Amino acid sequence: MEIDDKIPSQLVHGDHGYVLDDVPHLSDYIPELPTYPNPLQNNPAYSAVKQYFVDYDDTVPKKVVVHRNTPIGTTFRLGGPRQRVYFESDEVRACIVTCGGLCPGLNTVIREIVCGLAFMYDVERIMGIEGGYKGFYARNTIPLTTKSVNDIHKRGGTILGTSRGGHDTKKIVDNIEDREINQVYIIGGDGTHRGASEIFEEIRRRGLKVSVVGIPKTIDNDIVVIDKSFGFDTAVEEAQRAIGAAHVESESAENGIGLVKLMGRYCGFIAMYATLASRDVDCCLIPELPFYLEGPGGLFQYIEKRLKENGHMVIVVAEGAGQELMTETVRTGELQDPSGNKLLLDVGLWLSQKIKDYFSKKKRMVINLKYIDPTYMIRAVPSNASDNVYCTLLAQSAVHGAMAGYTGFTVGLVHGRQTYIPFCRVTESQNKVVITDRMWARLLSSTHQPSFLTHDEIEEAKKAEKTSSL
Repeated sequence: MEIDDKIPSQLVHGDHGYVLDDVPHLSDYIPELPTYPNPLQNNPAYSAVKQYFVDYDDTVPKKVVVHRNTPIGTTFRLGGPRQRVYFESDEVRACIVTCGGLCPGLNTVIREIVCGLAFMYDVERIMGIEGGYKGFYARNTIPLTTKSVNDIHKRGGTILGTSRGGHDTKKIVDNIEDREINQVYIIGGDGTHRGASEIFEEIRRRGLKVSVVGIPKTIDNDIVVIDKSFGFDTAVEEAQRAIGAAHVESESAENGIGLVKLMGRYCGFIAMYATLASRDVDCCLIPELPFYLEGPGGLFQYIEKRLKENGHMVIVVAEGAGQELMTETVRTGELQDPSGNKLLLDVGLWLSQKIKDYFSKKKRMVINLKYIDPTYMIRAVPSNASDNVYCTLLAQSAVHGAMAGYTGFTVGLVHGRQTYIPFCRVTESQNKVVITDRMWARLLSSTHQPSFLTHDEIEEAKKAEKTSSL
């Protein structure tokens, strides 16, 4: 194999169209680094494992469905322990930071990074950075031990605290250097990963022996490449409770409407999966699908039809849906939070009022609408069993990668396999619901709602999807 030095993302080309989208390594910019035997081979817990270590050339394909005559395509490095490590156990000084909004599973990831470092690699010096990125230069830290993190996975939130913004690359790296930190574990979304990438680049520029590792966190499931983000399963499960309550309220009243607003700033995965899981939803509105209120095929016409047929209905709306409709009448211009995210208007309250006004004033029809917004309740709960297992795998994979000397990467499942992915791949775009995909078709079949799309719009969406997949 031959490394293509002209491509900054370190693409490695092999036979039959094989391309490895490789992650950086400490040895790329620090020559003649010593290596050490992996202490995991002496760990009694792993003595029964058939194969201790991942082979250097093991990779995971980005696409699992290929045609007979097409190239193998892009692959990512398989995660897991390596036979040789680039840190001695008593040399490691690790830190963990959580950034952005809350998400179920944050404490589990923190716990498993600490336990992974301690139990698998005998690392003792681990600290938590409090309050997000700004905690680095505000000098807010707490020591983390296996005892102090033992029960934190049973709690929601993050024991380290979190914040948006506060990123100052030079100050952060100065602090990392001053404290002699050599492994940095950063848990956050795409904005956090962009910051992590800048930290890695500055560390590489200074020639420091520091591994920078990301663990992707977004409750919306909007990070590309990976199968899903941790906390998503818990969010869908909790969202169903709100949908269940809305269904009970709606069917208990004359012309009852239960309206539930769920998370989904730029994508509607939580709304879509919760809708499919509950089977009580009559209409699901997401950011990827423009909808309209009045006229043939519009939302109001569909609501009237469902109320006449069933006497009640449930509507689920993602928080980012309908923003273009509201900005036409409510405000112009865009405001942003400290992370650079667009501040959204409350589509739930707006849609509730629009529905009430339409049916009371135009249709002279009595309706009983109940609006439920469980957003912050969902974010704050502990992770469920599925997410707890997933968080454990992510954390241990991150630890293995850092100990093996990899840096500037994030971890995640790709087609069910733990992989190491370059930072640039998870920040270059966002994962979105494809409204011409079978999953969305399943939702339309389940709810019987209108697609809100014309034939030309459907064809345009198909073309856009085909172009993006090339």
